Amino acid sequence: MLALRSFVFYLGYVVWSATWSSLAVLVGWTLPLKRRYEFIIGGWTRPALFWLAATCGIRWRVSGREHIPTVPCIFLVKHQSNWETLWTQTLVAPQTTLIKRELLRIPLWGWAFAMVKPIAIDRSNPRTALRQLIEQGKDRLARGMYVTLFPEGTRLAPGTPGKFYRGGAALAAATGLPVVVIAHNAGHFWPARQFIKHPGTIHVEISKPFPTDGKTSKEINMLCEEWLRQTMARLESV
Repeated sequence: MLALRSFVFYLGYVVWSATWSSLAVLVGWTLPLKRRYEFIIGGWTRPALFWLAATCGIRWRVSGREHIPTVPCIFLVKHQSNWETLWTQTLVAPQTTLIKRELLRIPLWGWAFAMVKPIAIDRSNPRTALRQLIEQGKDRLARGMYVTLFPEGTRLAPGTPGKFYRGGAALAAATGLPVVVIAHNAGHFWPARQFIKHPGTIHVEISKPFPTDGKTSKEINMLCEEWLRQTMARLESV
């Protein structure tokens, strides 16, 4: 039964993504940035998450939403699943996400996503990628966009500790803007690289903003990693 429900989800998800991407490519370029983001990204992710709840019984409970600043900051998000890549984009608008440059070459979806100005980097060259992240990140923040990164770099199974790459902390150190860390246990319900999804409630916790002005990227990462480690230990036991 779980396999059937997961299949129905993916069938609807793929059809919806292709349909909405086509519409977004036709219409999105006519809108100003914030409305473009809400139309392209909100119009794609919110129905997808609704369909996930309807077909697979996955829901979520969020604490700390009030901690999100009213002005742009940098989100560092735990990476366990595909769920958080959808849900995080519903938090605020406009928002930009760090992605691999190759994703923008995907027909329709990549073209639509390019219109909301993601930070697209060349991961084959770490030094160049860091420079691209800081340059493009500064530009997006100056445009009034929140910046979202997954500092562990790849999806990790529940209970697997991950080390933060320096990119998000380096951007924070370069701009002096606060960092908000987001913890969750979505990997228990939408496991990485697995077809089957499991019904239940994802627990999400959003940290208070970490001030970064005057701190090094190493200091920022230490603070954020420690908060995430403690919070994940609690969420994994829920």
